[in-house]
Amino acid sequence: MKHDHKPATLKRLNRIEGQVRGLARMVDEDRYCIEVVTQIAAVQAALRKVEEEVLRAHVAHCIEGAIASGDKKEQRDKVAELFTVLSRTGR
Repeated sequence: MKHDHKPATLKRLNRIEGQVRGLARMVDEDRYCIEVVTQIAAVQAALRKVEEEVLRAHVAHCIEGAIASGDKKEQRDKVAELFTVLSRTGR
């Protein structure tokens, strides 16, 4: 990951880490199930946002770099890699 995206990504991940710790507290405190599920959905949405940001950075830097290089094999490899990860994430 390029350095210019790293601080924002780490900030988001630290926030998510706090949300997960909050979820653990909610479970420990026997909070109402629907409240827990609602918070789980919020964590999942936050993770999806981080995933999108990382994928955007990948396209903006890694894939564009492969295109600029003119190396056809590298271009195909980067695009295949992207499709593989997208299929794994259900996108």
